[in-house]
Amino acid sequence: MTQAKYQRILLKLSGEALLGSQNFGFSREALQLYANEIKDIVGLGVQIGIVLGGGNLFRGRTTHQLGLTSVTSDQIGILGTIINALAFRDVLTSVHVKSVILSAREIPGITEGFEQYKAIQYLEQGYVVLFAGGTGNPLVTTDSASSLRAIEINADILLKGTNVDGIYSADPDVNPHAVLYHHISYDNALQKQLAVMDITAFSQCRDFKLPIRVFNIFEPGVLKRIIQGEPIGTLVSEGE
Repeated sequence: MTQAKYQRILLKLSGEALLGSQNFGFSREALQLYANEIKDIVGLGVQIGIVLGGGNLFRGRTTHQLGLTSVTSDQIGILGTIINALAFRDVLTSVHVKSVILSAREIPGITEGFEQYKAIQYLEQGYVVLFAGGTGNPLVTTDSASSLRAIEINADILLKGTNVDGIYSADPDVNPHAVLYHHISYDNALQKQLAVMDITAFSQCRDFKLPIRVFNIFEPGVLKRIIQGEPIGTLVSEGE
């Protein structure tokens, strides 16, 4: 068995990653795929925290059409991430992976509240920890929740699963000559204004020297290959 390169990771899964081929909600097939891959990683002895987005259930950009304020919109999004965590927990349980939901907004009888030391204790006991509720605050993205939780649990790396192969010099769907970066520094990514994650989250990763790997989450087996050290996608870290 190939040894894992990382002992503890934070995986960011957007709500869109849970859609599969659907336009709304979550795909059982997508959740099952991720659950099986996470099971493989747990088998390597890796401790896993996961931040879930809520864009498969509610997107903030629809708020103006609905007449909602930004704060209300984000509060709905916070609830969406909790719904996703509940669904994913059950799928993980179905493949015999222990998991627990720690939410920035505790709901008695449904989720536990987030505490840093509690999260680390669960990780050390072999649980996959699902971080729900974002940061608990409106006007803050789940990207920021990802960087925050990764730093709080002392993760070795933040893995951001997307629908593209990594970070490109331009939108590859628009520019066929866009170049895929295999490695780029924090400062260079900022200078080039590359869309890695929101600026607050990205700056936090830079300040705490937390490496980020951006990759295509839909590629089968990709998580295990990354954990075993394959240079898949784009690594953002210090230096070039």
